[in-house]
Amino acid sequence: MSADAKAALIPTTRADHAIFIIVTLLYWSTLYVYVPILPPFMKSSGYADVLIGIVLGSYGFTQMLVRFPLGLASDKLHKRKPFLMLGMISGALSCLLFTIPGSWLWPLAGRMMSGVCASAWVAFTVLYAAYYAANEATKAMSNISFLTVSGQLIGMTLSGWLAGAYSWNAAFIAGIGLGAAGLLLAFAVKEPRGGVAREPISLAHLREVVQTPSLQRVSTLSILAHCVLFITMFGFTPLKATSLGASSGQLTLIVIAFMVPHAVASLITGRLLAPKYGNRTVIATGFALSGLFTVAIAYSPSLGWLAVTQALNGFAQGMHLPLLLGLAIQPFSSSKRATAMGFYQAVYSIGMFAGPFLAGFINEAYGRDYGFWLGGAFALAALVCMLAWRRRDQAQARQTSSAS
Repeated sequence: MSADAKAALIPTTRADHAIFIIVTLLYWSTLYVYVPILPPFMKSSGYADVLIGIVLGSYGFTQMLVRFPLGLASDKLHKRKPFLMLGMISGALSCLLFTIPGSWLWPLAGRMMSGVCASAWVAFTVLYAAYYAANEATKAMSNISFLTVSGQLIGMTLSGWLAGAYSWNAAFIAGIGLGAAGLLLAFAVKEPRGGVAREPISLAHLREVVQTPSLQRVSTLSILAHCVLFITMFGFTPLKATSLGASSGQLTLIVIAFMVPHAVASLITGRLLAPKYGNRTVIATGFALSGLFTVAIAYSPSLGWLAVTQALNGFAQGMHLPLLLGLAIQPFSSSKRATAMGFYQAVYSIGMFAGPFLAGFINEAYGRDYGFWLGGAFALAALVCMLAWRRRDQAQARQTSSAS
């Protein structure tokens, strides 16, 4: 192994790592500190489910538009740190917009601003990877994935407690504080003046990347997976909990019931389940179970049963999301992986938008439980796609075999 492969692009100390870790946790906490209470907050303000769905979906819609251009800009400048700061500023501004009363347009603007915040995430991953040697890339991504879930869990746990102990606005005010603290600390994040170079997102490679069948398939599955995720825990599950009488503290427990198994599944899927059973089997099983437990939300008679559905659904969704992320870039050379990942992240934002947006209309027309049926239908659609692709691949393999 060459010396270059063993050396990090950016030499760092433990203090540098600690600063980056804290900034990352603050970033995700800012972004998720109000997520569980947002639907109940809007419902308590008198907004219909269709408007709640539009606001929730705007998060993904903004990312559809912003993620890829931000990645291009970051690669062109070879700078990641300014985009870390942009993430913190937009996260704090998002929370500030939610505190303005009077119109549903303010929550819409706040959620769209949070989409800008989420679009800055690619800069975090590129910079953190540069803190490790090339042969430690997997370790770097595993660590930062764990930080993602940890920051989300911190923010979502604070959300219910703050709303219960103080008011709805307490969570938004806390988000402003977390974002401001992250912005100040981001000045201390280590990045050389010349920035960090990597193989950039390339418009020249984009057409070739988009036409790759495996990426098309994985992206389709990821759209459907994010439809389910943003209909359930990041969408209307908190409203189901409050309809069953959940207090703000109990809402926090429902969040923990989902997020902890989700994190555990994310850790063991790639290391244990996929090597033993194969990517396709694990992904299909994850979709089957998530569809079943999403529909089960509609029939939960109590908070206890709802918590059970969340634990099982959190684990199920953790089975396929990490594998899809890895498969998105697997077939590409290093020179095209940044482009593939940029395209993949922009595309799965469609699911973040379409899931809650469509569920909002379904809820308004037929009742909230039918939105969870819609989530189950998205999971079923993913299974049907996988079955159709498998049959097509088998048919092509037989044709190739007979021709030879």
